[in-house]
Amino acid sequence: MGGLEKSSILFKQITEIVTHSRQKAYQNSNAILLQMYWQIGHIIIEDEQHGNAKAAYGKAVLKNLAQQLTVEFGKGFDERNLNNMRAFYNAFPIWNAVRTELSWTHYRIICRLDAENLRNQYVIQAVEAGWDTRTLAT
Repeated sequence: MGGLEKSSILFKQITEIVTHSRQKAYQNSNAILLQMYWQIGHIIIEDEQHGNAKAAYGKAVLKNLAQQLTVEFGKGFDERNLNNMRAFYNAFPIWNAVRTELSWTHYRIICRLDAENLRNQYVIQAVEAGWDTRTLAT
């Protein structure tokens, strides 16, 4: 086998390893991100709102929390995203029902649907058909 062929095979093998490893890293970090957002939604709903859809104390607590979290952790913890996390937990109150193959953006879109059976159908379809978020949104 010539040096060029051997180099090409070596390149291909390493490319496959890097590509596979990057995909696994993305999947793992996505699953961790989803679980973090779900847990934050859980805390807001269960611990702060005592399971109610809306807090009795109004929006001030969530707004203040968003400001504190943004100072501490940066972008991604604004009031709007905290509301998205709350909606995520409301829509999927059982963690095992969350399919980590889908991204946070997928779930933000799906959580807008009122009917649980419709949300579940979209989750299944998006996973099985490999829908990106643009396809899901249309």
